[in-house]
Amino acid sequence: MTPRGIRADEDAEDLDVEEVLALVNEGNGHHTPADHVPAPTPRTTGPDQPDRHQADRHQADRPSPDQHKPDRHHKATPWPEAREIAARAGHAALAGTRAAGRAPVSVPLDDALGLALAAPLTASTDLPSFDTSAMDGWAIAGPGPWAVREEGVLAGHAEPEPLTDGEAVRIATGARIPPDTTAVLRSEHGRTDTKGQLHATREVQPGQDIRPRGQECRRGDDLLAVGTVVTPAVLGLAAAAGYDTLSAVPRPRVQVLVLGDELLTAGLPHDGLIRDALGPMLPPWLRALGAEVTAVRRLGDDAKALHKALTTSAADLIVTTGGTAAGPVDHVHPTLHRIGAELLVDSVKVRPGHPMLLARVKENQHLVGLPGNPLAAVSGLLTLAEPLLRALAARPAPEPYTLPLKDAAHGHPYDTRLIPVVLRGDHAVPLHYHGPAMLRGMAAADAVAVVPPGGIRAGQEAELLDLPWAMAGIEVCFT
Repeated sequence: MTPRGIRADEDAEDLDVEEVLALVNEGNGHHTPADHVPAPTPRTTGPDQPDRHQADRHQADRPSPDQHKPDRHHKATPWPEAREIAARAGHAALAGTRAAGRAPVSVPLDDALGLALAAPLTASTDLPSFDTSAMDGWAIAGPGPWAVREEGVLAGHAEPEPLTDGEAVRIATGARIPPDTTAVLRSEHGRTDTKGQLHATREVQPGQDIRPRGQECRRGDDLLAVGTVVTPAVLGLAAAAGYDTLSAVPRPRVQVLVLGDELLTAGLPHDGLIRDALGPMLPPWLRALGAEVTAVRRLGDDAKALHKALTTSAADLIVTTGGTAAGPVDHVHPTLHRIGAELLVDSVKVRPGHPMLLARVKENQHLVGLPGNPLAAVSGLLTLAEPLLRALAARPAPEPYTLPLKDAAHGHPYDTRLIPVVLRGDHAVPLHYHGPAMLRGMAAADAVAVVPPGGIRAGQEAELLDLPWAMAGIEVCFT
């Protein structure tokens, strides 16, 4: 029998064991901690009948066997709150690094893509800095017809000689307008006769097709505010405004520690060993989030090596993979406790990725512990690493948005679920193969749908988190 709430198709393969057990218990009448509590039975009393409501209350006061069991979710942080905590930690760390003297950096334009401006972009010149022609054609003075000079005016040349009424000169787009010019006559709107006189084939308006000095901005104008992310267009504007370098917030430095003795870096899985999917995936993903990945180290399941790595790292953020649960070789929690780190988030109510964590290792240094399963690790990136890095890089938070789901997305009984989707017009299509160890769905995704406990019906709106490559394009974002 298929448990209530599970479709008998490939979606069932996407559930983790804990979800399946929770749904089975729900179908069998065993309620999970987040199940709805039934309303009290209506009060019925009589001369020989006790108060039923009172009896129920006494019964409720008696401890049930389940009340003595520890709630495995009692420490877990709700998903939205976990993201807020990560963002606040990043803002505090950014303020702390500035107070400690880690000032904004002066970056050449070629290296500034993706950084956030640390100072306003102010125009250092008028744009354009002189009157220029907006079209190829003739600069003309006064009414026509016009006598045409022999030598034309090209872009990049010094200021040409003034024109007199009845005179015209060939001019190229972007060239300086000669003094006393009335307008620019486009090439397609003029003709010359056998005597070399220029005639307009359309009515000429004074000032037409002339870009006047300062049309876009005047020297000293504020062009872009602090915190603006440097895009290719920002680079173009900065260059046009006379900048060679930009004052920017430096990229957060991130060190990746890959844990696990079972991981292979090449070849096919064999003899209980599996390929490491996170080592190749995390560095470019972190760079897409604005980070500078300073190192990727493979430590295996070595508690001493992990301790040394954490106590000697100079990174702003350390990202570990695996080892966040409570197994015999899960060394992240004990090592954090040993070095006196402060746990800010110790597991999150999200699937996949529940055992992720966020810790303050020391002042202005944090650690994000990702689960070892690949899609669970992606969940940790989106939940904790993304808001933390965004704040450290002084990037603005993206505006939240929703789209209706084309198909229903089943929900976990009490946790948020993150499901890869593709965007098709005005709706999002949930993808299969989104179990904790699967990347097949994510590899085809444009975004991730945030599915609240209980699920989302077909046609219902879902909050979406864009993926970096879907927002900006591979060459732009992976810098």
